[in-house]
Formats: sequence, C-alpha cells, structure tokens
Amino acid sequence: MIAVLIALGALVYTAWLLEVVLTTGLDPVQTYVSELAAEDQPFGGLFRATDLAAGLLVLAGALWALKTALAHASRTPWDLIGWGGVALFGAATAIDSRLPLSCAPTADPECAARETAGLVPATHAAHAVSSSLAMTGAIIGIVALTVAARRHRRWPLLARFGPALVVLELAATGWTLASVAAFTAGEGTYALGAGQRSQVLFVAVWLGLLALSLARERQSEAAR
Repeated sequence: MIAVLIALGALVYTAWLLEVVLTTGLDPVQTYVSELAAEDQPFGGLFRATDLAAGLLVLAGALWALKTALAHASRTPWDLIGWGGVALFGAATAIDSRLPLSCAPTADPECAARETAGLVPATHAAHAVSSSLAMTGAIIGIVALTVAARRHRRWPLLARFGPALVVLELAATGWTLASVAAFTAGEGTYALGAGQRSQVLFVAVWLGLLALSLARERQSEAAR
C-alpha cells in the first residue's frame, strides 16, 4: 500500500505537464511552476487541487513507511531520515497548495512590481517558505533513501539509478536557485521555469522509482 500511495503521489505531482495541452498563457521556460496555480490563472483551481492531492498521497505513504521503519530494529537512521524528508515534502506540498500566489510575477510586470513593493498578500511570502520546505524535504528524502538502498543492498533499482537522480536533482536545484536570485535582483529569469520544472520532474521520477522498488521488495518478501 505504501508503494501505491507513493506512486499515485508521484503521478499527480506531474500534473503541471498538462500545460502542454492547456492554454495557460504562461511560458514554461521562464515562469514558476507554482504560477500555474496562482489565483488569477485560468486553471489555478485545477493545479492547486492536484498539488494538494499529491502532497497528501506522498505524506500518507511516508508516514506509513516511517511507522513501519520505527517498528523494525533492522531499519537504519538513513531510513528514518529519508522517510522523514519525504513526509516533510508531502506535508509542505499540501500546505503550499493552500497558499497560492495571487498573480504571476515572472509573467506580469505589474505583479512583480507589487511583489517588490510588498503590496501582494502575505501568501506570497508564505508560499516561498512552504515551497522551500517541500524541496528541502524532497532532497533529504532522495539523498538519504538512496544512501540506504546502496549501503544496505536494498531496493536494487533505487540503488542503481538513485545516485544519478541525486546528481540531477542537485544540479536542477542549483540552476533554480541561481535563476531565482537573478530574477529577484531584476536581471531576468535565466530560464527559471525550465530549471524548476526539471527540479520537480526529477523528484517525481525518483518517487516513482522508489515506489517501484518498494513494490518489488514486497513481491520478493511474499515469494519467500
């Protein structure tokens, strides 16, 4: 059941890919992913709902896994840290969906000016905090559970492909942070949207890989 919850969460977390077929009016190379869910966007309600669902699904799976890990003496600190990070990611993602931006600052100069002047709702600042917590939790989970898989020879798929995803996720995070800093300094977006979309896509792929690894482990245990 943990694998199912994580897999569903990973799938729903990629709902932003619907922008390929929906007319959002936002440039995916330059804009924040979260701007799709802004209150003034035509599909904002849809993307807020999918973020909420993804966060709750991953949170439920992570808490279940954390409870299971705590009940087994064989589980390591890496398991506990990793699942704690995944739980933080899920909780912060769900909270993030309840703290939407009021407008899209990278696409709307007037919105950006109001944000700079502090004339936007407090949800803008709160959203930045919850988004940061979500990515922090995701990175903790990705690194710690990948280490657990390799050190303790569990989850062969995650042990094999996890390190590459760790490197890709860290690179995409660095790109995103640099682009955010440039935008905040008024120097353009530096393909902020592409960087952030890569960042969240790698999280979703890693979650899917984790879910598949858990499912295979369950099948192996049932076959014994």
